[in-house]
Amino acid sequence: MSVMVASTDQGGPVVHVSLVKLRQRRDRWGWLFVAPFLIVFVCFLIAPLIYAFYMSLWKKGLVGGAHFAGFANYTRAFTDPIFIHGLERVLLYVLVMVPIQIGLGTIIAMILDMLTTKLARVSRLLIFLPYAVPAMVGALMWSFLYSPNFGPITSIFRGLGLNAPNLLSSDNIFGSLVNVVTWQWVGYYMIIIFSALKAIDPSLYEASLLDGASTVQTAIHVKLPLIVPSLIMCTVFSLIGTLQFYTEPTILRAAAPSAIPVTYTPNMYAANLAFSQGLFNYAATISFALGIIVFVGSYLFLFLTRKQSGLR
Repeated sequence: MSVMVASTDQGGPVVHVSLVKLRQRRDRWGWLFVAPFLIVFVCFLIAPLIYAFYMSLWKKGLVGGAHFAGFANYTRAFTDPIFIHGLERVLLYVLVMVPIQIGLGTIIAMILDMLTTKLARVSRLLIFLPYAVPAMVGALMWSFLYSPNFGPITSIFRGLGLNAPNLLSSDNIFGSLVNVVTWQWVGYYMIIIFSALKAIDPSLYEASLLDGASTVQTAIHVKLPLIVPSLIMCTVFSLIGTLQFYTEPTILRAAAPSAIPVTYTPNMYAANLAFSQGLFNYAATISFALGIIVFVGSYLFLFLTRKQSGLR
């Protein structure tokens, strides 16, 4: 199969260019541009995953060394009360944090979408700014703010003659962590939803207003249904991130060791098994078991919302 490209001069030669060769050349250049990412992806994600899965199939004992255990480690993991309890805790965080993050991000994005002043631009930047702060730095900052001894929150309460609540106690640590994560991630979801709102044809708003709809009715009945795919994507991101909860509780644990044990979340449990107890095989099993749960949970959510997201 070929295409004929004639020269512009009369009587000039006719050049036959093979479409197959053109496609091969285009594919080669495409792979060349993608190659750096593929190398990094394979070396730092695929290969470690394969090795970790291989490790999870072995068991190392004090006597006899390592021996092949098959899926015995996974049976142990899914009946491990520490892992199950940590999983229940992160599921509770999912039920609380995901709606709060997506809800606040949606409300803020819709408010900023209706504003056209310079204040709206500055507000978008300020709301997004916490996401630009590394999670470790943000958690350290909040551990200082929460400090019951010298934190500014405690100082404010004492200045008002009130007893300051211990935000790092066992009773309050759940809400404290929800606040830290919400502060950091709402701006990220807000930007995604705001971009989706800006992609909507403005004529739809005009038609809605001409029909007598109020601003709130337009937001609920016109804007919201059109950004459902973006909302679903944000929810999946939040779901995956919350199930893998690790950085914030690990950093705050230094300030609240009694409220946040080393087994507080499944990822913290796996890290403790590997680097404190030297149980690398079982730690790999815990990590893969959590990965299976994350995958199944994300797939079920996408399956249940496939019609709203436009997926089949």
